Amino acid sequence: MEAGNWVTPQDWQTGGMTVLIAGCGDLGTEAGLRFAAAGHEVVGLRRSPGKLPAEIRGVYADLSTELPELPSDVDIAVVAIAADASTEEAYRAAYVSGVKNVLDALERQSIQPRRILFVSSTAVYKDSGGAVVDESTPTEPTRFSGKVLVEAEKLLFARTRGTLTQPISLRLGGIYGPGRTRLIDQVRSGKAVIPALPRHTNRVHRDDAAAMIVHLTTMEAAPDSVYVGVDDLAAEMGDVMRFLASEMGCPEPPTAAPGDASDAGPGDKRCSNARLRATGFEFTFPTFEEGYRALLAGKGVRHP
Repeated sequence: MEAGNWVTPQDWQTGGMTVLIAGCGDLGTEAGLRFAAAGHEVVGLRRSPGKLPAEIRGVYADLSTELPELPSDVDIAVVAIAADASTEEAYRAAYVSGVKNVLDALERQSIQPRRILFVSSTAVYKDSGGAVVDESTPTEPTRFSGKVLVEAEKLLFARTRGTLTQPISLRLGGIYGPGRTRLIDQVRSGKAVIPALPRHTNRVHRDDAAAMIVHLTTMEAAPDSVYVGVDDLAAEMGDVMRFLASEMGCPEPPTAAPGDASDAGPGDKRCSNARLRATGFEFTFPTFEEGYRALLAGKGVRHP
């Protein structure tokens, strides 16, 4: 797309753009509905496009294996693909192949979006022993999930270098919200176990994660290349579990014995959202307490 065909930044908040969401699942759909509500045309790519709401024009695409046919006037591209399984093969097919195929499709059709945002994860960071990590922290993941995501990020940055497209990697913490109630279910069923050692959990409500996508791709100021997408409080897992137990009137979960198998889990780190906050972004659910209270009250919609 030629630069002269772009809408002006002043138009970004009032509609008029074409937004492509590659991997339009639950998070992508919520972001798409927000783009549509702002007056933008939204096209969602997924293997089951018939499940998308009317506000999003669904297009079939298996992004792990093929180059999709794209609208010719894409202003914003969002890559929000999710892996089918927690295996290295599934992660590589979703994130590396998915990003490559989206970029190849854009290049094949000579489309240069104004911005392209890749939904990444805080899994790109290693265990910091409870220390604060942010966008300047080196990405030194020890698990395959983080390593594959770093590879996908590098691919995005390399392929957009020297072009008119501004790449953004949004490294989200653990997403919870409608349909993402694993911790609630564990506490309610009595299967939850509090880690023996302190372990901070970096979370973000799905609705806030979707709002971040819209904000970063449409804000007037030029975005940075990387943002950490977590809420304001890196809480200890034990505190989150005790809070949920209290809210639901359930017994407090037991604490694991040091070295017990149930105490195994991801490393301990506290992710900072200061860079995101500095852009003017405001949270609907700034901590897990507001988010889980809304979820327990039945607020929110789970998208297919």
